[in-house]
Amino acid sequence: MTLLFQYTSRRLASYYRCRPIQRYPILSMQRLYSKSTTEKIKAGDPSKVIDLPSFPAENIRNFSIIAHIDHGKSTLADRLLELTNTISQRGSNKQVLDKLKVERERGITVKAQTVSMFYNYKGKEYLLNLIDTPGHVDFSYEVSRSLAACQGTLLLVDAAQGIQAQTVANFYLAFGEGLHIIPVLNKIDLPGSDPERVVKQIESAFELDTSSILKISAKSGINIDTILPSVIENIPSPQGSIQKPFRALLFDSWYDKYVGVVCMLGVVDGVLRKGDKVFSAHSDTKYEITEVGIMHPEQVPTGYLHAGQVGYVVCGMKSASEAYIGDTFHHLNSKVELLPGFQPAQSMVFAGIFPVDTNDFRKLDDNIKKLTLNDASVTVHKETSNALGQGWRLGFLGTLHMDVFRQRLENEYDANIIVTQPTVPYRVVYKDKTTHIIRNPTEFPDSDERAFKVLRLEEPMVLATMIFPEEYMGKMIELCGGRRGEQKDYVYVDDKRVMMKYVLPLAEVVQDFYDELKSRSSGYATFDYEEHGYEESDLVKMSVLLNSKPVDALSVILHRSQVDQVGRDWVKRLKNVIQRQLFDVVIQTALGHKIVARETISALRKNVTAKCYGGDVSRKMKLLQKQKEGKKRMKMIGNVELPQKAFYDFMDKKT
Repeated sequence: MTLLFQYTSRRLASYYRCRPIQRYPILSMQRLYSKSTTEKIKAGDPSKVIDLPSFPAENIRNFSIIAHIDHGKSTLADRLLELTNTISQRGSNKQVLDKLKVERERGITVKAQTVSMFYNYKGKEYLLNLIDTPGHVDFSYEVSRSLAACQGTLLLVDAAQGIQAQTVANFYLAFGEGLHIIPVLNKIDLPGSDPERVVKQIESAFELDTSSILKISAKSGINIDTILPSVIENIPSPQGSIQKPFRALLFDSWYDKYVGVVCMLGVVDGVLRKGDKVFSAHSDTKYEITEVGIMHPEQVPTGYLHAGQVGYVVCGMKSASEAYIGDTFHHLNSKVELLPGFQPAQSMVFAGIFPVDTNDFRKLDDNIKKLTLNDASVTVHKETSNALGQGWRLGFLGTLHMDVFRQRLENEYDANIIVTQPTVPYRVVYKDKTTHIIRNPTEFPDSDERAFKVLRLEEPMVLATMIFPEEYMGKMIELCGGRRGEQKDYVYVDDKRVMMKYVLPLAEVVQDFYDELKSRSSGYATFDYEEHGYEESDLVKMSVLLNSKPVDALSVILHRSQVDQVGRDWVKRLKNVIQRQLFDVVIQTALGHKIVARETISALRKNVTAKCYGGDVSRKMKLLQKQKEGKKRMKMIGNVELPQKAFYDFMDKKT
């Protein structure tokens, strides 16, 4: 009977992609809990049955790791997972929490991941919930959402590079949330490290107490055992009551093809058990909890969560639109005060996405909904292009965010898509004081509307923070000045490095500004920006014409001073990517009826005089004239083909 049960369990597990059901008699459950959780994990107990009710709120710590990109967040997370025996110390553990293919290919974290660890400190069992966060400016929304589920954070700083731009931005995010911040110096074993210099930077920039600063090397494991005791002693436990009615904050979600939407909850008050009926405050929908558990580091069902704990639930959600980030969940018929939730992310860059094959529209629509469930900072609006058909106008937090989203669509859903030129949200202020946000160049007012209805046009500005060695100051000022920037401030971080602040048009930042910054500073400069409102600007819409027919997918809004340079550049690049036709192709850029630049792609031509051996010249001229008239008729009815590769190549600046 036992063998039959185990065989059936394995078959069901292989079919449903889950763990086999462990056969433990009810009477033996008490003996199973007799060991501490830490001892069971160290002993390699296969059951991994976790007794969450034995962890009161005072024995729970919720914390995150924040840092500039490539300062060692994911490596430190790996070492902490090894230290707590959450993962095996055998083999090479490399960025265990970077689960996405795009993260492993690019070597960066783009998605915050939660993991629960168990740690015995001074004879007490502690439940530690760690959230590993991204470091790039384009994913700051992931950081802010993660910090809302924490009471403290580790501020990780590279002992060689020192404070960088995103270090400053993440510190103020955590400071604004009122979190306890523990400064940590990483990579102290590098030959170029200078811990004393970096400690002085932290003191002057953040006014933190550095008397007991932690100095570690996540890669080699130096002083890793000092991290968790510091977390337990310094970060406060969550302030929730197990006696109050249940309420929880939905701060993350993802789609599973077997069970539907999986929600990540931070339980603020009360108790949640498998089988409970819960209510979504945002969607006014009732759900039954079919599975509840923690990430350890994968999904481990526990059947229970209480105040202060962080875990996942499966409740039968089938539609991505039902999971609203920042939603409050509570039991049916219980009146609770709703949690404040999150401020929606403000999209900074917009781009059109279209399927290469129009028959894939419905499938791609479903895939975009599933992916935006896992990335709530993306906004989606459907639109139609004359050149590319039905598609979507998606809003992102930056160009890297846009590129990662595209890559995830291709990697995770095998999507075959075209992404148009990115734009930023411009604002039209009308004479009747109403305003309109332009996300697509096709919405830009025409000349008549501008003359009679529009008061002014405005473009979004950002306050950029750059940190770099002082010898590159001249090049940085030249770069920002060439991008219509206005200097606001600069200070010396230490005796060798400068922090400079500029107000820049967002449109200038999204167009390869970061690449130029790295190139001119030999890779030493770091960059971060924040919103700085709108300013009036002399904006115009530049159109691309192919044989006098506008291509709406290639229209762009520019400052008037850029039109001549961009117009000439675009026609040259388009000439290189558009294939020759059987007729002449005229490529033009234009402002309204005014042509800015022009290039011509000559027609493919058959030698019609090849068989004329001698004779009067008028015979050849007649054949050439006949061919010329045929080319002219073909040009009138022929369409210029713009294949998918042409759009990809055009967006590549090296074309």
